[in-house]
This record gives sequence, C-alpha cells and structure tokens, in this order.
Amino acid sequence: MTADPSIRRELRPGDLERIVSMHRRIYRRENGVDERFVEMVSAAVERVAQRNFPGPRERLWIVELDGAFSGSLALTDEGDGEAMVRWFVLDPSLRGQGLGRRLLGELLAEAEREGYSRVCLETFSELRAAAHLYLEHGFEVVSADTAPRWGRDEITYQRYELELGDGRPGETRALSLAGAQSTSTTAPPRRGSPPPLSVPSVSRATAWTPPK
Repeated sequence: MTADPSIRRELRPGDLERIVSMHRRIYRRENGVDERFVEMVSAAVERVAQRNFPGPRERLWIVELDGAFSGSLALTDEGDGEAMVRWFVLDPSLRGQGLGRRLLGELLAEAEREGYSRVCLETFSELRAAAHLYLEHGFEVVSADTAPRWGRDEITYQRYELELGDGRPGETRALSLAGAQSTSTTAPPRRGSPPPLSVPSVSRATAWTPPK
C-alpha cells in the first residue's frame, strides 16, 4: 500500500539538483520542451543557491512519497517587497488530490506573514490546472508573450502577479487542508471571478521580457 506524501520544509544536500532533474523529466515528457528549458531552470536554481537560499524570508517545500523526491515548491525573495513562486512541480501520481492547492495556500500565507507586498510567478499557458490554482488564489496575468522557444514552434509564456498589500505583516489567510475541493476560508475583497482560462487575461502592461 502506497503511503501518503510527506512535506519537508528544510533544504538538504541534493535537493536543488533533484528539482532540476524533476523539471527535466516532467516537462520534457509532458510538454515537449528541450534542454534549453532545463538550462533556464538550472540557471535560476544556481542564482538562488549562490545567495544561500533559503534566506530568512524564503521558504522551500519538498514533497516525498515512500521516501522518494516527488515534488517541490519555493518562495524566493526578489527584493523591494516582491517574492516569487518557483519550482512548483508534482509527480503525476500526486495530482488531483488537493496537494497543490494546499501547498500554494501555505506559500501565500507565509508570504503575507513575512510582509511581502507582491508575489509573482512565471509559467506558460498550457499548464491549465496550475493556471486555475493561480487565478483561484487571486493572481492576475500581467504579461504574455507567444513565440518559438525551448524547441517548440510556439509557447505562450506568462507572468502572474498577486498584490498582497502594503508590505506590513498582517493576518495570515486561513487554510483548509480538506483535499481537492478545499479553498481558503478567507476571501479578501480584491479577489473576483477568474477570467476564462482559454484566453490569457492581461490586466496591465509591464516591461517584463520572458526568456526565449
């Protein structure tokens, strides 16, 4: 009988390499990207490793199943009150059980607790289950760029942002751990109905340039 997944919240030797390896395995198989995508992930991992990640205001979640590395999520400090969601990936066997929703909710609670004013992330549009989670939690697509990249003729790369407030630590959002249908029990007034997932919703322009 397969055990339930466990969540580890501290960095151990080899974790960052396993994050890169899992991105290679999952995204190459499921999305047809080439090694240039993996190199982008690896470069981002190396950048945060050089500044001794995780710092005091940063967080890491490692998912393990039967002792094996099975997923990850991180919150990194980008300066000026901004945090970034990084390396959100789960083994296919763990999807559809509410685990991703639980982890993202915990990450946002930590971001609020640490006093960040904005949380951002970068992804691509065909990751529709992830997009649903981001929109459900109040993120907005602020920029989208469709172009050839990572061995594909066309990928729409997006930047999402969520404004948290004035940057002062406030009340932590309530979390429900009840499973796939669970949602935050606190609904801040800024959240509205998510836009349709079939058309990227770009709410405001930025000078952001996605990687090719």
